[in-house]
Amino acid sequence: MKSIITKDFFERKTTIELARDIIGMRLVHQTSNGKLSGLIVETEAYLGATDMAAHSFQNLRTKRTEVMFESPGTIYMYQMHRQVLLNFITMQKGIPEAILIRAIEPDEESLAQMECHRHGKTGRELTNGLGKLTQALGLSMQDYGKTLFDSNIWIEEAKTPHIIEATNRIGVPNKGIATHYPLRFTAKGSPYISAQRKSSILSRIWE
Repeated sequence: MKSIITKDFFERKTTIELARDIIGMRLVHQTSNGKLSGLIVETEAYLGATDMAAHSFQNLRTKRTEVMFESPGTIYMYQMHRQVLLNFITMQKGIPEAILIRAIEPDEESLAQMECHRHGKTGRELTNGLGKLTQALGLSMQDYGKTLFDSNIWIEEAKTPHIIEATNRIGVPNKGIATHYPLRFTAKGSPYISAQRKSSILSRIWE
């Protein structure tokens, strides 16, 4: 039986630890047409009030960001350039930090339905990016505010990559020192990682 990640797992870790440690875990969406899933291969951490790149920088509270102040495991969806992006809140209620899911490696049994959702896209183009993975999984703004622990979206333990790399986040220019934070984590060698910039790479080898 596959082990589902619990709230306790989230509560025991920092945002950075979670962004790193869910690499290789399985993201699952139970839909009316069956279960869609894939291994998480790319994430970014956002550190809330002190992070100029975060939507909640300086504890900004708006209709969109209000959910970021909820409990760990709450799902924060937002739209950018007509794409829907998936985030998980990571810290205790009132501390608006989150993980952005940037790419997944689809499970074999999910491929046919994902390709349908992606209008025939195949291979790495299926889920190697923010909006691509949410479209493939059938996620939408209707999932805003759900949690990973009592909804049709959850995370399961799976395989841990041998090497996880940390680089600068993508698409956060002109954010002062926050532009250079090495808070993007990837499973080295996965073909589903999104477009990479030339930057300093730090590696961690998992036993």
